[in-house]
Amino acid sequence: MKRKRSFVLDETDSKVVQLFTELGMPKNLAKTLMYISQVDECRSADVEQGADLRQPEVSVAMQELRRRGWAKKRDIKKKGKGRPVHLYRLTKPLSEILKSFEEEKMKEVETIKQDLTELQQLISRYEKKQ
Repeated sequence: MKRKRSFVLDETDSKVVQLFTELGMPKNLAKTLMYISQVDECRSADVEQGADLRQPEVSVAMQELRRRGWAKKRDIKKKGKGRPVHLYRLTKPLSEILKSFEEEKMKEVETIKQDLTELQQLISRYEKKQ
């Protein structure tokens, strides 16, 4: 039985990965997310090949995607002995995942703004003393 051809990330996907990374998402997570967003279901071995990652990197990324509720895992038992094969798929469209990521980043921006305001207030006290 021939395996169907595997999907590989292209230049546009790489640009999306770069932007996610610049916004603070780990690169391996971004690559994994982009890969599985473009297939119905995939094995971690498919992600390794298509996103040019090593098995441990895919494993960590898949755990994070599942922790965030962005992906789910389905086990398929092989004939005979051996470990089951895990199939992964996104639980939400990429646009919803982006919205969730955006909300997370906006909260971080608000926290930074609050911290900077507090820091300015504290530092102004020092300048008054001088």
